[in-house]
Amino acid sequence: MRSDVLSIGSVRLFRLALGTLLLLVGTALLVAQGIAWLDLEPRMMRALEGGALCALGTALGAVPVLVIRNMPVTLADTLLGFGAGVMLAATAFSLIIPGLDAAQAVGFGKWGAGGLISAGLMFGAFCLYLVDRKVTGASPDALVACGTQPVIPARIWVFVIAIIAHNIPEGMAIGVSAGGGMPDADSLAMGIALQDVPEGLVIALVLAGAGMARFKAFLIGAASGLVEPAAAILCAWLVKVAELLLPLGLAFAAGAMLLVVTQEIIPESRANGHHRLASLGLCVGFCLMMVMDTALS
Repeated sequence: MRSDVLSIGSVRLFRLALGTLLLLVGTALLVAQGIAWLDLEPRMMRALEGGALCALGTALGAVPVLVIRNMPVTLADTLLGFGAGVMLAATAFSLIIPGLDAAQAVGFGKWGAGGLISAGLMFGAFCLYLVDRKVTGASPDALVACGTQPVIPARIWVFVIAIIAHNIPEGMAIGVSAGGGMPDADSLAMGIALQDVPEGLVIALVLAGAGMARFKAFLIGAASGLVEPAAAILCAWLVKVAELLLPLGLAFAAGAMLLVVTQEIIPESRANGHHRLASLGLCVGFCLMMVMDTALS
């Protein structure tokens, strides 16, 4: 009897995931038609399409959380480690290195670029530190949507905020490349969209592992990428200003990411004694994101 119940539940979860996937594809097609209907200036259109592609990649990455029935503590800790590895690699290869290149592209020398990125990184870390103190100091009722739901730890919310902050300069990069008429703008957008897939998955799985309902975790993971098309079209419109702000934006996001991973996520992943699995997950996540960043750049 119990196996029959589990089988029925698994079929329902599979149908939910498949239905959600089809809904995302249908929504993407409708959005594409809507973008074409807007009849924007070609460079603005290119930026919006690239940002929307990245948002779709993030949403698709969050879909698997819908078919996960239970989240054992060992798996949750391993996924936290995996998420930490993904974010550390993204910090280095998606933010700091492109930030140094962007700073030199606008006229800074190697020392100046290093100093600018270091200043932006420290500012980002300081801002996330203030957010961390504010969120951690909030009452438990303020950190949970419903009284019957388990409290989501504050450090998990800070982690989500850091990933969303990291998506903003990625959208800026898409907008600058499209607005500036760069020939590789479409390739850049495709590469960032593929990199966003594991990020959407990490957000959704980490929230689900912390006790959030699977569908709500999926919605938050999918919505985390919506900042990219907004940043892309804004920066395509203000391309000259955005070129100057891009290095600082990348550095700011890197600092925020670095602080939250080292201060919150890594300690949380080891808090239950599964430090070996957490470390293995970190290495796997780092290598996966490093390969994607370097191969798709």
